[in-house]
Amino acid sequence: MADVHRLEPVPASPGRGTVFAAWERFVQGDDQVPGVRPVVAISWHRCREQYRVDPHLAEAPVAVAEVDHPPEHDVVFTELGFHAASVAHEVATLGGVVTVADATGRILAEWGDPATLARAGEANLAPWFCWSEAAAGTNGMGTALEAHGPVLIRGAEHWCQAFHNWVCAGIAVRDVVTREAIAVLNIACWRSELPASAGGWLGDAVTGTRCTLRRRARDSGAELVAAYAQARARSGAALAAVDVAGKVVIADDTASVLMGVPAATPAVDPTVRWNPGLPELIGAARYASRQAARNPDWVGSTQIFAHLADEPISISIRPVFSSRHLIGNLVSFGTSDGPAIPHGGAPARRRPRRVVATRDNRMVLLRLPEVCVAESDGNDVWLSTDQGRLRATSQGLDRLEGELADADFLRVHRRYVVNLGRIREIERGRGGELHLVMDDGANSMVPVSRRNAPAVRRALDI
Repeated sequence: MADVHRLEPVPASPGRGTVFAAWERFVQGDDQVPGVRPVVAISWHRCREQYRVDPHLAEAPVAVAEVDHPPEHDVVFTELGFHAASVAHEVATLGGVVTVADATGRILAEWGDPATLARAGEANLAPWFCWSEAAAGTNGMGTALEAHGPVLIRGAEHWCQAFHNWVCAGIAVRDVVTREAIAVLNIACWRSELPASAGGWLGDAVTGTRCTLRRRARDSGAELVAAYAQARARSGAALAAVDVAGKVVIADDTASVLMGVPAATPAVDPTVRWNPGLPELIGAARYASRQAARNPDWVGSTQIFAHLADEPISISIRPVFSSRHLIGNLVSFGTSDGPAIPHGGAPARRRPRRVVATRDNRMVLLRLPEVCVAESDGNDVWLSTDQGRLRATSQGLDRLEGELADADFLRVHRRYVVNLGRIREIERGRGGELHLVMDDGANSMVPVSRRNAPAVRRALDI
């Protein structure tokens, strides 16, 4: 990931040189992009394969007229606007412009040098136009919305040739609970390098906004704990409280075993959340959140496979509101209140065709059968593949697990996701623990955690 605190000089003609030559080959279908930074190569791949953006697009399209977002996001837009306006004069004296856009890439406001603003208007780099990657290809705002961290895009690194004379740096503000983008702050210059202080401006603006979001997460978590305590006093059913992303805030002893998360009564820190690793539950919770947004009195039920359970178990989901704002759901196990939730709780996703990884400065496109094991190492994910050990472009094992959930890949341990089709043998230890022997040339051994063992047995029919 590029670090906007260390901005590099940009040549007088940013559209020339090694990157431009690689861009020309890539738009013609060549996958080899030597000399191109991984964050850019991965973005180009999305633009060409997934979004199918015309590289000869001359201007960004008009944004959709109506954008639905929670009221609390307005606070984020206001704070970013305040930070942007506070540095606008300094940016303007250097010939730059500052923009604030929402999670769809729609520019909400813009400040800066009048001459540069006029030139930006020719490409629709202006309010009410869309600069997501799907709309305008690789650029500071759109690529920052896709990546976790600051993004610097220079010259010919832009997907659309008409934008090759721009240099921009963007950073997205993300919800501290769901990690979904809320807004993006961007600084752009025409045919010149960004000021050395640009990284500091962006970092300071986002840090301040994140503090506000953390306070909100702490407040909403505390209110979910209170709602959980009230519900538990009224019912003897196993109970948990989950946030709008389906992550667990608090669970009683029985629910914690079924969900494979720590039990905490009361919760020590309401900002701490656990991923239950149950796709059906997460999908149902997100479906419930969408229904509750339309009908605050909605209650629904479904069946899921829980950890350490050989049969599906019924659950009921009830939304929890604070000041008319949905903050999460209460999940009761062994009950069936309300109408049935559609199976999966979420729209069907398109099965991924390939996994994208990096080797040095090259992007490697892997067919799914080539991937044997994915292993987490902090925020990095390493892939054991037929082409050797490669780093995945996905940030975090949870995200990669979600991308591959419909492609015969399974989470077997907090650190491992495996390709079910590449399991050669299953070893049982003296204490009953399982190890998977993988078909990766080295016969790697992957441990199966106790909480994931039932899902592995079901998947392998053993």
